[in-house]
Amino acid sequence: MDKLIVSPSPHLHSSCSTKGLMRDVLIALAPAVAVSIVFYGWRALLVLGVSVASCVLLEYLIVKYLLRKSTTVGDLSAAVTGVLLALNLPVTTPWWVVFLGALFAVGVAKMTFGGLGQNVFNPAIAGRVFLLISFPSYMTHWEAPQGLFGVDAVSGATPLGAIKEGLMQGASVPDLMAQHGWTYGQMLFSNIGGSAGEACAIAILLGFLYLVVRRVIKPWITLSILATVALVSLLFWGIDPARFTDPLFNLLTGGLLLGACFMATDYVTSPMSTAGGVVYGIGIGFITLMIRYFGSYPEGMSFAILIMNAAVPLLNIWFHQKKFGRA
Repeated sequence: MDKLIVSPSPHLHSSCSTKGLMRDVLIALAPAVAVSIVFYGWRALLVLGVSVASCVLLEYLIVKYLLRKSTTVGDLSAAVTGVLLALNLPVTTPWWVVFLGALFAVGVAKMTFGGLGQNVFNPAIAGRVFLLISFPSYMTHWEAPQGLFGVDAVSGATPLGAIKEGLMQGASVPDLMAQHGWTYGQMLFSNIGGSAGEACAIAILLGFLYLVVRRVIKPWITLSILATVALVSLLFWGIDPARFTDPLFNLLTGGLLLGACFMATDYVTSPMSTAGGVVYGIGIGFITLMIRYFGSYPEGMSFAILIMNAAVPLLNIWFHQKKFGRA
């Protein structure tokens, strides 16, 4: 009689691997990276290079000499963290500040919890928030890019920052829009100030479509974030258009698209179920708008993602996936 050989799980295998998924994310980020370099030049390239090199080197050193395990930099997750961190920073950020952000992202937000697959918070977002709190002067110094509409590369507030400051001085949203001459075309193709990753909304959306087509991510989290921001801002804008910005403005400004498409959808720090993902996205969209409208910061996407990252374990309990083979 043939012996029954039982092997440990998993019993189902596929050609999908962590390295392959991370490679697809890097490819999806390529349009945003290319646009940032075209618009901001060597400064964007310097921030990108320091961020990626720091994340990869730090993960290698931590794994090899502190954890004493086999190196994990080959899975490309550290490179993805480096690219995302760079796209969330102003291009004027000093190299040593970028390095400290990478140190916090990899050393604290990722490796402290055990590395990829065990971290609670998105490393790139955690690194950005750490820098924002620790070095606010560097993290709020913006320059408008030399974009498709011929905007001079001069220092200035982001649209979100200018609106927040103008409202505090008693101006209305329509007056501020007219005063600065902002158009939705500028916000869509060449954002007038902000981090490197905010330079072109079209580039981010192209990367998002690539990830969806490649089935690297499911679109529900991103769509629930965008829908929540659109509906909630429509409600407030309808009540008082002089004080609150309209849905299109909120969708196209700040780090909303970058966060919704690439960081909120992170496998490790987002819910496993579709229903949980939708609730997670609704929470991110709502918190983002509450911070933008009523908080002291003009942007709230990073804080919203981290807050909802902390809620993911509960969402996984409340909206757990059906076990394989169950109806």
